[in-house]
Formats: sequence, structure tokens, C-alpha cells
Amino acid sequence: MMPPRIGVFDSGVGGLTVLAALHRQIPDTDFLYVADSANAPYGERPDEFIVERSRRITRFLIDQGAALVVVACNTATAAAIAALRAEFKVPFVGIEPGVKPALRLSRSRRVGVMATPSTLRSAKFSALLRTHAADAEVRLQPCPGLAEGIERGWLDDPALLRILEACCEPLRREGCDTVVLGCTHYPLLAPQIERLLGSDVRLLDTAQAVARQAARLWEQRFPQGAGTPAPAGQIQAWTNGDPVLLQRMAALCGLGDLAVARLADI
Repeated sequence: MMPPRIGVFDSGVGGLTVLAALHRQIPDTDFLYVADSANAPYGERPDEFIVERSRRITRFLIDQGAALVVVACNTATAAAIAALRAEFKVPFVGIEPGVKPALRLSRSRRVGVMATPSTLRSAKFSALLRTHAADAEVRLQPCPGLAEGIERGWLDDPALLRILEACCEPLRREGCDTVVLGCTHYPLLAPQIERLLGSDVRLLDTAQAVARQAARLWEQRFPQGAGTPAPAGQIQAWTNGDPVLLQRMAALCGLGDLAVARLADI
């Protein structure tokens, strides 16, 4: 009998930032991670495509023993999590830009949101703004090409940094004192973003909040001492992209030497 596992997926390497937070929060749990890098980034894909990919990856994770699935992608959460919850019986945890906590932290109530075009135009994100940001100044900054460059490992590439500078400049010009990183890829560029925006601007991503929510659901589903086999705290990862790149990005996220298998397709 296999110990229960948590499945995590993203369009590519960005979800490693969430996986790292999950592993710190629940270190003795086994994790399964899928990077759909051959189809990354999702942020410029049609919703129908994202829903189908999310369904196929979820089926794969459940077949590998996932008893809870974390959708570690803002775009996939916005486009597909409702369909996943309707189709599959396991619990899901999604991720969305942290507009509410950003407004709570902001001194000026002037907040920027860096995200993919798909996330910013989604109905789920529009509802989030209506609920939490009706009386605040929120600058929406689409970042086309940014996740794609990160996905290729170009963290210090001059062309990627020019894209990043173009994305940060309007936020700096408008005086945003808190900026939401609304794509799980973007924390991999946090030092560069901090340099461009200035040390007085607070960056916010929601990986820790997602990890806490997953831990709560996991404890409800599998209380300690409930007779399930003891997990080993291991992580197994698959990618249909470059396994070496995924391993390198995992090390940057503090996940050590991640075991990665090449998956032709899902």
C-alpha cells in the first residue's frame, strides 16, 4: 500500500516555487510534480487548451497516487480549476494573485499586479477585483513573454531583462508600493524585480498561503496516526521539456537534486 501523495502541476518550471513552499510546510509528505513545459507558457494559450491539458495532467497525477492536487499555476487555476473540481473527486488547491493581502499591506492602497495576459482577462480575476479592490488603485500589468523567457532558463539574459524593465517601469511610475507577482514563474526573477522597482516596494506572491491551505486540507484528509503508510518526504517530478533545466530551477528554489523523469506526453 502506497502512502498518500500530493500532486502538483504547472505549465512548466514556475510551479517549483509553490512546490518548495509546500515541501517546507509539509516536509514529511510525498509529492508528485508535473511540468508541462512542452506547452508552456499557458498565459498566452486559449482557455480550452488549458482546460484540456489540466484534465490530462490531473488524471496522470491521480493514476500515480495523488490524493490532493495543487494547481500551481495562476492561469490554469483561473481557466480550469472549476472544471477539475466538477470532474475529479480529489480536493484541489488553486492559486490566484494575492490582491487582498496586497491591499492590506499597502500604505497607499496603490497596488500593482504583474501577471500573464490570460490571468488578467479571466472572469475569475475580474471577480477578485470586484470583491476586494473596488475602492483601491490597482495597476494591472500584463507581462507577455516573461514567463516564456523564465521557462527557457534565461534569468540573466539581456533580452528578458529588457522585457522585465518594460513591465516594471509603469508600476514604478505610478507609485505602486506593493506589487503582486501573479504568475508562479515570476518569483524566480524576484531579485531582478526588486532592483527595478526599488527596495521600498514590497513584492507579494501567494506560495506560502497556498502551502498553508494545502496543509490544512491534507491534515483533514489524512490525520496523523490515521493508519496510512508513513510517507518518506520524497519528490518525484516529470517533464515533457528539458529535465536538466527543471533540475537546475529546482535547485534555485531550494529543492536540491530533484529526481526528474522525461515524459514524452501526458
